[in-house]
Amino acid sequence: MSLFVPKFDETVLVRAAEAEVVGGDPVAVRLLADSSSTGGALSTVRVTLGEGVDGARPHLHRNSAEMFYLLDGEAEVLSGDDVVTASRGDLIIVPPGRPHAFAAAPGAPADLLIVITPGVERFEYFRHLQRIRLGEAGADSLLEVQELYDNLFLRSEPWEARR
Repeated sequence: MSLFVPKFDETVLVRAAEAEVVGGDPVAVRLLADSSSTGGALSTVRVTLGEGVDGARPHLHRNSAEMFYLLDGEAEVLSGDDVVTASRGDLIIVPPGRPHAFAAAPGAPADLLIVITPGVERFEYFRHLQRIRLGEAGADSLLEVQELYDNLFLRSEPWEARR
């Protein structure tokens, strides 16, 4: 077991009114803290999804664990071959290398706090997703940057069967 010691000297305080929000209805991502501001300790965002809306298609991170804390609503989360439904107050942590995805449950919105640790610079990834949503970039452009963001896409039969 190795010990990672983040390197940053100042407290990180992100005021809600000052956080950049990417997107809107039905998918909004509030960019809270990126790896550079936490000395590599973590990256965190808040994702708000409309009823039944997909958050992220199946993917994995080779070098980071991902935590999903459900602030409100209901979400379906893929972890490996299992799809679980999480409700307000539930916590799911997916280890590195494990396929996962998330979406608001059918008929319900979801509000999630998501943390990746150790951190990866991900804010630009979420801006890139927004450019795809707006038609300013093609969906295939994600394949060109998946290594950069440690976000490797894959197929998942259990997820496709459920969604």
